[in-house]
Amino acid sequence: SYFGDKSSCVENANTLNLTSSSSVRGLNSTCVGKTPVSSGRSVCRNRTPLMGYSATSSSTVSAHTVASVIVAVVEGRGLARGEVGMASIDLKNPEMILSQFADNTTYTKVITKLKILTPLEIIMSNTACDAGNTTKLFSLITEHFKNVTFTTVQRKYFNETKGLEYIEQLCASEFSTIFMEVQSKYYCLAAAAALLKYVEFIQNAVYAPKSLKVCFQGSEKTAMIDSSSVQNLELVINNRDSRNGHTLLGVLNYTKTPGGSRRLRSNILEPLADAETINTRLDCVQELLQDEELFFGLQAVISKFLDTEQLLSVLIQIPKQDTVKTAESKIANLIYLKHTLELVEPLKAALRSCNAQLLKAYYNSLEDTRFGIILEKITTVINDDTRYTKGCLSMRTQKCYAVKPNINEFLDIARRTYTEIVDDIAGMITQLAEKYGLPMKTSFSSARGFFIQMNADCSTLPNGQLPSEFTKVTKMKNTYSFTSADLIKMNERCQESLREIYHMTYLIVCKLLNEIYEHIHCLYKLSDIVSMLDMLLSFAHACTLSDYVRPEFTDTLAIKQGWHPILEKIAAEKPVPNNTYLTEGNNFVIVTGPNMSGKSTYLKQIALCQIMAQIGSYVPAEYCSFRIAEQIFTRIGMDDDIETNASTFMKEMKEVTYIIQNANDKSLIIIDELGRGTSAEEGIGICYAACENLLNLKAFTLFATHFLELCHIDALYPNVENYHFEVQHMRSSAGNKEKIAYTYTLSKGYTEEKNYGLKAAEVSSLPPSIILDAKEITNQIAKQILHRQKTTPETAKRRAAYQLAMRLVQTARNSRLDPDSLRIYLKGLKKKYEASCPAPGKMSSDC
Repeated sequence: SYFGDKSSCVENANTLNLTSSSSVRGLNSTCVGKTPVSSGRSVCRNRTPLMGYSATSSSTVSAHTVASVIVAVVEGRGLARGEVGMASIDLKNPEMILSQFADNTTYTKVITKLKILTPLEIIMSNTACDAGNTTKLFSLITEHFKNVTFTTVQRKYFNETKGLEYIEQLCASEFSTIFMEVQSKYYCLAAAAALLKYVEFIQNAVYAPKSLKVCFQGSEKTAMIDSSSVQNLELVINNRDSRNGHTLLGVLNYTKTPGGSRRLRSNILEPLADAETINTRLDCVQELLQDEELFFGLQAVISKFLDTEQLLSVLIQIPKQDTVKTAESKIANLIYLKHTLELVEPLKAALRSCNAQLLKAYYNSLEDTRFGIILEKITTVINDDTRYTKGCLSMRTQKCYAVKPNINEFLDIARRTYTEIVDDIAGMITQLAEKYGLPMKTSFSSARGFFIQMNADCSTLPNGQLPSEFTKVTKMKNTYSFTSADLIKMNERCQESLREIYHMTYLIVCKLLNEIYEHIHCLYKLSDIVSMLDMLLSFAHACTLSDYVRPEFTDTLAIKQGWHPILEKIAAEKPVPNNTYLTEGNNFVIVTGPNMSGKSTYLKQIALCQIMAQIGSYVPAEYCSFRIAEQIFTRIGMDDDIETNASTFMKEMKEVTYIIQNANDKSLIIIDELGRGTSAEEGIGICYAACENLLNLKAFTLFATHFLELCHIDALYPNVENYHFEVQHMRSSAGNKEKIAYTYTLSKGYTEEKNYGLKAAEVSSLPPSIILDAKEITNQIAKQILHRQKTTPETAKRRAAYQLAMRLVQTARNSRLDPDSLRIYLKGLKKKYEASCPAPGKMSSDC
């Protein structure tokens, strides 16, 4: 082994007892009996050991769509129930992420974290699904992840002592501070022990000592978005068509590398909750927008990088068996490593004159001498002109001639033999073309090797057929592909020669890797830099295509003329912009308006803008200020919510219950059309009670409803504001029918469309007498309700005083006005207060 002792740092995986199933579902499920696993892999379905490496520099093929993460989950028992430990590792990225936290009885944090990870497989202890004693956590995970392979292993493998030992053995020295963070976090250590044991088993490889990046990921500096909100807002998947790019990820994703795409996706699902870190990113985006040379220079370099994380993952793995495939893979990986390291200097050059703090830090990180040391060692063995190329034959040639001549005499002889065989194949095909007078040419594919290809019309062939010596004939339009017995034999000779070349090259590569291994951990730093720069460039690119602005972070949610970022990409015209204003004193907004007036779109727009701001992107608006949201909750009415049935009603009740149980003062809460799945009386009651509960918090809440009775809650709670979407009434050309024109414009106050149902009835075929009776009854009921809900002068005065106090607090906290402008503003507040009070109290004439 070129990485040292090949023995595993964990126990022999063949003793591992496990049960793997992709259909262990629900509370009534029972686990299959545990089976001792020998060297077979039959229980591990739908997985291939990651020994190869697929390189791509384009993010058009979405990197996050192929699941490659394995997660181990374990929960405390007895008094520790609810304390959950998790460990995850991406088979394409050599980083193990640990987390441990206390969760409530709904296990919302566990489910949310798993949704973000999109696991290929979930591992739990076999005691979690003992017959008749299935844990709630086990049941919830299997319910939420029905298409994920689920595996149970014996509880003894969840061993925190072993977990800490494995981390000490495997963790790279640069990340050794992890020991202080996790040494007392027993459950994530136990999960790490089981995870590393299992990964070794399925990969048929072990991680080299001191090679793995291990980090503890707390939830303090990130915002939580539950899985229902992720779906409601279409953050990463379109609800109508999963292949459609009309999502927030689709709007912002102009990344050039798979790592950048993965980072963008994870940031959207788990935005930052630290204003300082966000502003550091925004400084970078601002500089990229202001400096075209920097933008295009960085983009040109970043687009040449391959998947650095996956490259590092396969480099630090020690295969348990040396095969031709293993040899070919390692040779290719060394070429990819050379290609990557050669881009460090151009990347430094692009960053040299930058001013943003983060960009400067990245430039300084690239000054690491280890990059040069590794590249120098590689170039002493590998040809200078060996590089990553596209095309299987071209890359095969690069691998064959990667090692410099005169290093191994037998390798040089084998390569000359290979060259002669390839030349003989080309000569043979030329002779066949001359013999039959046909336009034959040499072609190559990884599956067939060398074969013959020809573009010809069928009518030009003798009797419409190829000569009999040609076999395995395929035709696509006018292109024929075929081979011959002699060519097949030549291919076999070519493959034999290639195996010899790969074997000897592999031995040289292994020795080289052993020499550079002590320096290779600088690639973790490079991988992080490339993916972050790629994401920041993507944000800047999105800004150049639309008029986005840089967000500010205060204690206010204020958006001037903001619009829906996804709708902008879909619609032929720019969406109608609207304003939003929420403060601690006006933290609850009720939105009304008829169907299709724009309520749901507006609510989604607010949440999307908040997320964009918290990941470090510019925002679609003329101006915007945000309060950092620690949690973002949405309950959005979907198309099928129009059907008032029991299942819809239960779904919305569960969603609102979840919000009420988990929201805090720093949450952003968006609720749309609550209570439509039941009767009007019950719906109003549920909405009113839910609003009063949420009004106890300082959370920013936007609540859209058709129940106009709810609007009068502002008489009791001065921190409630009412807004509505305007519509215009127009007469048809015939003059006898009225139609509604939607303005999609938000205005302050209640909606005037109080009888929207009656207006819809008027344009229908209902008899006029019925419509007339309905109007009369509606007017009588409306008068009774208005009389009961009439605001008293004392209530209006209290509300005006509350609004004034909140505005003064906001001014004291955030004002940047000069003294004269401030005096004018305060006088305006005084006038507004006096105008709002039926019997205004005395106020000082001096502001």
